Amino acid sequence: MGSLGRRPWVGGLTAGMIVVAVCGFCFSTAAAAPTFGDNFEITGAEDHVKTSADGQTWYLYLDNKTGVGFQTKERYLFGWFSMNLKLAGNDSAGVVTAYYMCSDVDAAPQRDELDFEFLGNRTGEPYIIQTNVYRSGVGGREMRHSLWFDPTADFHSYSILWNPKQIVFFVDKVPIREYRNSDKPNTFFPIMKPMYVFSSIWNADDWATRGGLEKTDWTKAPFISSYRDFTADACSWGTSAAAASPPSCAASTGNSWWDQPPAWALDAGQREDSAWVARNLVIYDYCDDRKRFPSPPEECLLRTTSS
Repeated sequence: MGSLGRRPWVGGLTAGMIVVAVCGFCFSTAAAAPTFGDNFEITGAEDHVKTSADGQTWYLYLDNKTGVGFQTKERYLFGWFSMNLKLAGNDSAGVVTAYYMCSDVDAAPQRDELDFEFLGNRTGEPYIIQTNVYRSGVGGREMRHSLWFDPTADFHSYSILWNPKQIVFFVDKVPIREYRNSDKPNTFFPIMKPMYVFSSIWNADDWATRGGLEKTDWTKAPFISSYRDFTADACSWGTSAAAASPPSCAASTGNSWWDQPPAWALDAGQREDSAWVARNLVIYDYCDDRKRFPSPPEECLLRTTSS
């Protein structure tokens, strides 16, 4: 198999899509498909989670009592992480669905984190997708985008490529954000701590929609987010936070496809897609916020695409 076939992140608006899963959760046609429960455990109210008959799709419910979430049983350091989501529809103002990676299960003060957050809105108004990066408990690297489709009408893929050279956030294989490391290295690049994969749905009407002006309409509850087709083509660190010695695949240069030069930077087609996103879909970019950052943070200068 050539290197291209081992890159599930290839594809998007202009590049051809080639997706070959090479991961611990993959299975042959003769094997039974792993269920969501094989990979995840529920965090929160178990009666707010429903599962399809085949165990392949999970539904998270939010009502005026509580939300709910789940997390992987494994931790990972570097790789490709992808999930298909269908977001809560109708009037979802105040509702946030999160799909993210975090080094700690309890949002510890020194955590590393990579975030997708989907901010609900009033009926007829588009969802906003917010991404963020944390290093040692410090975030503030928010970007907000609109989407080119209705994320409540069908499932779409949301993915993260993470290796020692770059972090890229993808929507349907389109790179909407690159966050690069450098040879120095970039002091705000999460690189040392393995992370779990999480998702959750909760009420955030104090800030999520128009800065908290739009409140959750509980007459529209329950709000339901749906999940399926999780892929972690990645270096598994195991389940114990106390695990002392890293696995061999956690080396900064190794034999895995995400450690190889083709995965170290966006290719020409992806840069073209990323530039289109920057021109048409960016709502907020912390790199351009001179009130917060009189000088752009160091990682802003490492981007390979711009509008």
